[in-house]
Amino acid sequence: MTTLQSAVRRRRAVAAAGAVSAGLLLLSACDQPTPMSTVTVGSDSVSSEATCGGEGKTLETAEIQKCLQNDDVDSITVNPDDTVRFGVDPEVADERWTILMNGQQLTDDTDNTYRTVPGSVFFNAQYGAQGDSTLVTIKVGDGKDDSQEATGLWSFRLKKDD
Repeated sequence: MTTLQSAVRRRRAVAAAGAVSAGLLLLSACDQPTPMSTVTVGSDSVSSEATCGGEGKTLETAEIQKCLQNDDVDSITVNPDDTVRFGVDPEVADERWTILMNGQQLTDDTDNTYRTVPGSVFFNAQYGAQGDSTLVTIKVGDGKDDSQEATGLWSFRLKKDD
């Protein structure tokens, strides 16, 4: 009887080890989430994973242009008198980032995790705004040299609140 119990225990141990190994294999096949970026206006905020890239690989110019045309992005309402706050994960800040408005650079790049911009900027024709809605993109570069390469884009739609 002890031989039978011993065999059953071994089978259970092998089955348990197999289940754990299979679970770990499945988890390793999952995509890691990209870092988050957040836009906050007053007490409202919207956060998103990368719209394009975000895994540290350099994006091709065509991919960047296609991404900047994407209308399927989160939006937030902005009163021109509000301050718009941008926040990025520390790993994004380490690679330096900038804010684009309708695809054009709005701010210098920075390695800070937080940045503020007056809400009026996003609806001012002087800065390239058109109408009551503006596409704002956080662009991450490689931060290791002066190149204009991008490794990730996080886009948001800012809608004017009168």
